[in-house]
Amino acid sequence: MAGYNVAIVGVTGNVGQVLIEVLLERKFPVKGWKLLASARSVDKVIRIDGKDYPVEEAKPGAFSGIDYAFFSAGGDISKELAPEAVRKGAVVVDNSSAFRMDPDVPLVLPEVNPEAAKGHKGLIANPNCSTIQMVVALQPLHLAAGLKRVVVATYQSVSGSGKEAIDELLEQSRAVLDGQEFVKERIPYKGAAKNHQIAFNMVPHIDVFEEDDYTKEEMKMVRETRKIMGIPGLHITATTVRVPVVNGHSEAINVELQAPLSPEKARDILGKAPGIAVLDQPAELLYPMPIDTEGRDEVFIGRIRVDRSVPHGLNMWVVADNIRKGAATNSIQIAELLI
Repeated sequence: MAGYNVAIVGVTGNVGQVLIEVLLERKFPVKGWKLLASARSVDKVIRIDGKDYPVEEAKPGAFSGIDYAFFSAGGDISKELAPEAVRKGAVVVDNSSAFRMDPDVPLVLPEVNPEAAKGHKGLIANPNCSTIQMVVALQPLHLAAGLKRVVVATYQSVSGSGKEAIDELLEQSRAVLDGQEFVKERIPYKGAAKNHQIAFNMVPHIDVFEEDDYTKEEMKMVRETRKIMGIPGLHITATTVRVPVVNGHSEAINVELQAPLSPEKARDILGKAPGIAVLDQPAELLYPMPIDTEGRDEVFIGRIRVDRSVPHGLNMWVVADNIRKGAATNSIQIAELLI
């Protein structure tokens, strides 16, 4: 049988499960499956296309004969096991932040820099979910009129923090409505010095704080955007916020361009760009929302309008399914570039 032996590391998580779905949907030529997770998941069985596959422990010896390994188990696991998979001959597509800023590791967004994938040395990094949808939206505008400055505020769903954060949002919501006590453990992240309620609330804090009181998530967007687009001096700033939405990230993006670009022309350019769906009819109250983008691979863009406070300014609202295009689908699109 022609095809490739595929390993999924972190298969029991949100992204791992969707990786399986998208591989099947896109008819990726899988010859054999290797499903890997932590030791506590080894008793589980996952059915794929009518056949049961056992979950095995993710460890260095698990990658013999693997052609493509999709990692989605966190940075520590990627740092430990991804080099082992590469040594065994696999091409690794890693969803963590472990290797994204490594100058020897391509950071690939197929709609923007597909050529970067060809220069890999066995390891390719998948960008951060919030970076992916923003850069898909920015690239066509940059090609048309040149980016001068970008200001973004994100409204990120709890699925970005894993299954446990989804459970916590739902449990907290029920408890608040019933007037009951509830647990706070996952927001802004597990093990934080203080955890916050996410139900009926917003938390302007994703990942740990770095220098100048920016969070790691905010600086990921800055650094990764510059690397993917090949604009090391791009003026860009971000504020990232966790919101009580189960799935789907939203972003309010303000761009200052080097040349004039009308909203009408921007809609036309974005509507013809790969991976984008424009939904922008204010008179009909049509604009992207997370509940409309769930399960979709497109980046949805609406509320495109002039920013009259600066020369050549535009505002837009960008929404995408952060588990699919923000992680699983983009990873598989990267592997498709190689086959």
